[in-house]
Amino acid sequence: MLDFSKDYILENDTVRLSPLQKKHVKELSVQSNDPDIWTYLLEKGRSFEQLEVYVSQALENRKVSKEYPFIVYDKIQGRSAGTTRLYDYSEQLKIIKLGHTWYGKDFRGTTVNKNSKYLLLEFIFENLEVERVGFGVHEENQVSLSALKSLGCIEEGVLRNFIPSLDGTGRTDIVLLSILKSEWMHSIKPELRKKLNIKA
Repeated sequence: MLDFSKDYILENDTVRLSPLQKKHVKELSVQSNDPDIWTYLLEKGRSFEQLEVYVSQALENRKVSKEYPFIVYDKIQGRSAGTTRLYDYSEQLKIIKLGHTWYGKDFRGTTVNKNSKYLLLEFIFENLEVERVGFGVHEENQVSLSALKSLGCIEEGVLRNFIPSLDGTGRTDIVLLSILKSEWMHSIKPELRKKLNIKA
């Protein structure tokens, strides 16, 4: 089961994921001052003050076992790259969601995201023994949609008119995707290991 009080460290030769803390605001603020990060996110964290609120809310959600936020550190560049988190966990149903992921511009297009996802999915399916991980993406966020599909996620539906539109004049859809444990073990994990050159 996912123990929200435990400090999990997930790492390989490229990235390290550790529990998000208040002290990380300063180093993350170097990356968060980028409007492209926040275009499709409901939360905002571009300014230092906004980022403080963003991190504080994530930490409060961890306290009530709602979310488990990580900071992502790029070992190659020697800098913090961004954040990601696990949420909507059900031990009974063996399901979880993965999202709220963002990276600074210097880390987008690198292997940081795939390495992070590899570690998280390995943790989710093989340590927590979850059967399904879900993802939700703004319908206009084609970069994130393409990244998830290249990872092996299966698009499975749409939440219609789920959130306010970007220009505030209407509503917009959220695209739902998922990975099942069987898909991870039989195809996605081996393929990711090849892409990332991870030895057995």
